[in-house]
Amino acid sequence: MSVRGNIPVWLSMQASPLPAGNTGDVPIAIVGAGPVGLAMALDLGRRGHRVMVLNRLDFIPAGSKAICFSKRSLDIFDRLGIGDAVMDKGVVWNVGKVFRRDAADPLYQFDMLPVKGQKRPGFVNIQQYHVEEYLWRAVAALPNVEIRWGHDVTGVVTDTDGATLAVETGQGAYTLRTRWLIACDGSRSSIRSLLGLDFDGRVFEDHFLIADISMKGERPAERWFWFDPPFNPGQSALLHRQPDDVWRLDFQLGWNIDRDKALDPANVRRLASAMLGDDVEYELVWTSLYTFQCRRMRRFLHGNVIFAGDSAHLVSPFGARGCNGGLADIDNLGWKLDLVLRGLAGPGLLESYDHEAIVTADENILNSSRSTDFLTPKSPVSLLFRDAVLDLAGHCPFARPMVNSGRLSTPVSYPGGPLNSDDADNWDGGVPPGGPALDAALDDGWLLEKLGGDFVLMTDGWEGPLPDGVRLLSVVADSAAGCRYAMVPGSAYLFRPDQYVVARWHRPYAAAIAATHRKAMGFTA
Repeated sequence: MSVRGNIPVWLSMQASPLPAGNTGDVPIAIVGAGPVGLAMALDLGRRGHRVMVLNRLDFIPAGSKAICFSKRSLDIFDRLGIGDAVMDKGVVWNVGKVFRRDAADPLYQFDMLPVKGQKRPGFVNIQQYHVEEYLWRAVAALPNVEIRWGHDVTGVVTDTDGATLAVETGQGAYTLRTRWLIACDGSRSSIRSLLGLDFDGRVFEDHFLIADISMKGERPAERWFWFDPPFNPGQSALLHRQPDDVWRLDFQLGWNIDRDKALDPANVRRLASAMLGDDVEYELVWTSLYTFQCRRMRRFLHGNVIFAGDSAHLVSPFGARGCNGGLADIDNLGWKLDLVLRGLAGPGLLESYDHEAIVTADENILNSSRSTDFLTPKSPVSLLFRDAVLDLAGHCPFARPMVNSGRLSTPVSYPGGPLNSDDADNWDGGVPPGGPALDAALDDGWLLEKLGGDFVLMTDGWEGPLPDGVRLLSVVADSAAGCRYAMVPGSAYLFRPDQYVVARWHRPYAAAIAATHRKAMGFTA
């Protein structure tokens, strides 16, 4: 594997040529060709829009990045057409186990797919660069999306009609005019810096060592986490399986360390061998040190400039909420910007992205911060509480859910959100307005497959008129899907294109369906 500027290269691209002329004009420009930027381009491209992606690097990087992709992200990948590729390559897991000290048995374990009978598992482990490659290949097949590799945005001027970008390449410079600019350029976002925007939050004083190793042998595809293990006393450790016999080892090291010494291969091998056993053979694939932050911008929507992913928010890696949170952003944004571009959206639709993406970011930051505080107590009282919980968890079931080794990513609901309509009926279960759809077997396939990316009225018996842009899906109330949603004969659910529930009725009527659909399009009346 080659290296450029200390960055390992997974897939090298030829730098895109300098475009003819010194200016250009596109309706949508996306800065950043990581998983979030590529997924955004694929979403909008599949909806028929012309998209330009600008990426500073001219390659897909390898190395230690995201590996844990949640069921919600897998559902998004299905909608984007790469779900099967991710599943074919990835390592499926649902179970996580938490150990303490030298105990052979876990003091707590959890299941990331508590609701069974769904198409996709709780999590799949797969290296980020594989996901980026699958997204890139899907984008490259679209004639209306162009990626310019090695094109660095160095200036941004905004106005009421869009933005003008200054772009530099190895062959010269040019300007690009765009109606909509979507910043997916990561934690060190050049767009955020160029616009002088805020990024508030906490920086956690701790270091963690990642060691990706190649190792043969049979071990379960589970998430294993240790508190105070004998091979890393007083700290924590994590073990994850990846494809191609690669394993992710993660060791907490503390704040005051010698970084160069920590990365010395002899030190890395000492920790890895102590975890795995001195007789286990392996090869170091990649090592790195990281610290982390929990921060976000105050707003993600700034006129015609929109922020998504790490450019808008940052969390600790414990809980796998970073990349998964970014994919949730683009899933929320894509259908809304599509309707805006088509002139079908109400004035509040795009603003609802800012509201809902911030709700998601705040939920992820809250869980990430709590996990980090539990993992790394910063006061004697916090340490006393953490150790008391761990002591109790060994023999008291009530304490086990309090053990926090990283609350893993799950989809965030928007109760009372601006696009929802409240229940008018009393429901005994099901999915309330503002909740993400739950998958279920349906006919010869799966519910989420049949919802697709449209407004859908799922009903047992409604035969009245539907608003333009709403598709009908018939479901029998006593089927697996109908039972999962607590449906009764004649009832209905309205889903929006990102498969969130807008409204539900025991006895729908045309005016109510039309009004809730209009509200979900961003209109107030």
